[in-house]
Amino acid sequence: MDTKTNVGEWEPSFVKELNLEEIPPGTIRRFWLQLVSDGMGQPISIPVIVAKGIRSGPVLGLTAAVHGDELNGIPIIQRMLKEIDPTRLKGTIVGIPVVNNPSYFRRKRRFIDGRDLNHIMPGKADGNVSEVYAYRFFQRVVRHFEYLLDLHTASAGRVNSYYIRADLKEPVTRKMAMLQNAQIVVHNPPYDGTLRGAAESHDIHAITLEVGNPNTFQKGYIRTGLTGIHNFLIHLGMTSGEIELGDNLPIICDRSYWMYTDRGGILTVLPQVAEVVEKDQVVARIHNVFGDLVKEYIAPEKGIVIGKSVSPINQSGGRILHLGIIRQT
Repeated sequence: MDTKTNVGEWEPSFVKELNLEEIPPGTIRRFWLQLVSDGMGQPISIPVIVAKGIRSGPVLGLTAAVHGDELNGIPIIQRMLKEIDPTRLKGTIVGIPVVNNPSYFRRKRRFIDGRDLNHIMPGKADGNVSEVYAYRFFQRVVRHFEYLLDLHTASAGRVNSYYIRADLKEPVTRKMAMLQNAQIVVHNPPYDGTLRGAAESHDIHAITLEVGNPNTFQKGYIRTGLTGIHNFLIHLGMTSGEIELGDNLPIICDRSYWMYTDRGGILTVLPQVAEVVEKDQVVARIHNVFGDLVKEYIAPEKGIVIGKSVSPINQSGGRILHLGIIRQT
């Protein structure tokens, strides 16, 4: 299996299949798992970290960087698996810090053929470049899971609150969501093409964690995300300890949607993320290149700002903000 290096770390093994049965109980193992080959026939591999407990139990998957510029999930997974003592663990944790290896190197959101991996899951065995990559990732990794926490961030030019997308009508995923200490939880049944939707269609309980902003590490969100995952491990009985909930309960949204511009110009979005806005409140302004105000945009109903655009240059049809409609109690 693995061999020690001079700095005391475990050197990963290179594998083509992930066989959890072969990993000794009470150990942590690292792998480079080959998925495809590049144009010169060289392997393209993803990093996999497996913590296998002494006792049998659930298999929890942690995935990050399905989009290559969404980085906050990487240190969350790294730190989680450094903090786990496998001799005290019940079950198995499988962490994939970077799913979309080619786009991670390029610092790009989409795969090398321009497709969004999170719109084509679980891929196709005989599909195009991105579909084959997605298929092999799903078959060689995700199919092992019983639970999945899929970590994302906003995309380029936008910022997010720390929020969860989950099917709140399903008791297991609702509990998964409420343990994460997020600012906002949005009821969002899984749909075809997403990793979460593909997992749910294979009876894997899954939620999406939207952990802040792209192309950066945000220490506060990383700490909160780590605590939420520890909470879920304790809830499953995989580790011992006390669940740590935040001082404030998350705001629950029954639905959400993006507001869009209908003309181009220089965009200013006024409210901050996680701010509640009222119906008819001005939430954005468009100026022309001469500095004249050409239009104001108002909130069509009361809601909370889940995310928003921070790029000033906005073409017609560009995004303004992601509005969550707060559940009425």
